[in-house]
Amino acid sequence: MRALAILGLIVFQVLVSVAHADENLFGYIKGAETLPKNSWEIYQFLTSRTDKGKGTYSALDSKTEIEYGVTDRLTSGLSLKMQSVKSQGLLLDAYIPRDIDSGISPSGIEADLKYNFLSPAKDDIGLSTYFSLGHIWRDPHSGQEKDATQAELELLIQKYFMEGQMIGVVNLGMESTYAQRSAIKDLPAGFEWPIHPEMEIALKAGAALSYRFVANWFFGGEFLYETEYETQVGQERWSTFLGPSLHYGSEKWWMTLTYFPQLQGGGSIYAGQTDTRLQLIERTKQEIRLKLGFNF
Repeated sequence: MRALAILGLIVFQVLVSVAHADENLFGYIKGAETLPKNSWEIYQFLTSRTDKGKGTYSALDSKTEIEYGVTDRLTSGLSLKMQSVKSQGLLLDAYIPRDIDSGISPSGIEADLKYNFLSPAKDDIGLSTYFSLGHIWRDPHSGQEKDATQAELELLIQKYFMEGQMIGVVNLGMESTYAQRSAIKDLPAGFEWPIHPEMEIALKAGAALSYRFVANWFFGGEFLYETEYETQVGQERWSTFLGPSLHYGSEKWWMTLTYFPQLQGGGSIYAGQTDTRLQLIERTKQEIRLKLGFNF
């Protein structure tokens, strides 16, 4: 009996590592698993951000990333970011200076590393750190030119329940941004558009839970809290998002779809904002994210 129990545990660990090796079960919350050594994976993320409560606003973010398993514990990644922004009838002082319909174009690059200390498949709990360094040349909110360098550090915790049928994840992170906008001609009279360098620090905490209801299919939910601090004003804004996620994973590819409405937000608001329960200057009322991954 003991031998059978040990054999069953080994089989379980193998199945979990094959099915969930850095497979993204969630749209916004990261798991602790890393890729096996010498394996590759390509990701495509598409994120739709819509509705700022005034005028017409929609943005599409694209991230194409290739990851490589340097070792069984260390995964590296390199990605290209693209975006499109359409904003009509919405002028936000210091944030959105004019109507725009930019079309999709390259907007940034990013490199990242994930190191696994404890494996959720082999240990009682999984523990990893995630670090990324990126540069963007377009503002994701206004679509205008903006040079920004961003560094992010996260702690990733993951736990398997019910022999891998249920998976829980917790993320704790900090992001630092150094940014400077480009000058814009012919701004509206009295419109504020600061072009001096800015430094921001963002803190975030998130959690997610997913359940395998049939073979290869997971359904769950994820929660994310973010707050930002700026050098001159202190805490500038905060927001919380909560929504469902649907995931499908096969041997060679996987996909995840997440609907992420904003629950509540605070901090700075724009003049004439009617829904003051939400943060709508740098956030929208809802986001939808589709993620695709291919293993090879």
